[in-house]
Amino acid sequence: MLASATQPLLKAALWDMDGTLVDTEPYWIAAERTLVESYGGAWSHEQAMQLVGQSLMHSAGILQRAGVDLEKREIVDSLSAQVIDRLRVEVPWRPGAKELLDELYQSGVRCALVTMSEGPMAREVVANLPKPYFEFLITGDTVSQGKPHPEAYLAAVERLRDTDPGLTADHCVALEDSVPGVASAIASGVVTVGIPHQMPLPEDPRRATWDTLQGRKVSDLEALVAARASANMPAAAFLGQAN
Repeated sequence: MLASATQPLLKAALWDMDGTLVDTEPYWIAAERTLVESYGGAWSHEQAMQLVGQSLMHSAGILQRAGVDLEKREIVDSLSAQVIDRLRVEVPWRPGAKELLDELYQSGVRCALVTMSEGPMAREVVANLPKPYFEFLITGDTVSQGKPHPEAYLAAVERLRDTDPGLTADHCVALEDSVPGVASAIASGVVTVGIPHQMPLPEDPRRATWDTLQGRKVSDLEALVAARASANMPAAAFLGQAN
């Protein structure tokens, strides 16, 4: 697919939230520990790392096995309430995230939030942004299969296509920090950037890897999308060239 003056290669940025846009993982870990300990159990850092990037219902099942005697829905609600309370005190933005969001907005690149957190929490975060950067939110309570399944990213691309039928996954870049999130984005066919945070990401030629969003520009995302187009390759084949 070739670029033109009216159809830029980069059309949309799809943002993960926890660990990519905001550094909420410490909030989640503290909530998990409080909940497990309230049932007489212990919760280690290693156990907490197993939940990073996973769907909340999947995480709830792990917490049940750690001794939490609640239904999965009750576990999700308890954790979410604790994290939302912390967000109302302080939203811990990841370095460079708001700056890149603002440049994307000013450049006319559409943005969507694709997170396994549920709607109330995602809206709490978005409400703290100074501008309406995100056109829409895809949240964990709006999909039937959470990350690493590609449903969330596929749903985002379809929403974008509602007003731009010419848009494809080749026009989109996903920004992710976790192994399940990266797997979800890659499986959907969008260009994928991994920005590891709480956990390292294994080597994978199907994605680009950035240490941080600090100092990153729209032109960096455009370069990734253009590299795929110029190579005439799907993301799974070319991304190793862009690291």
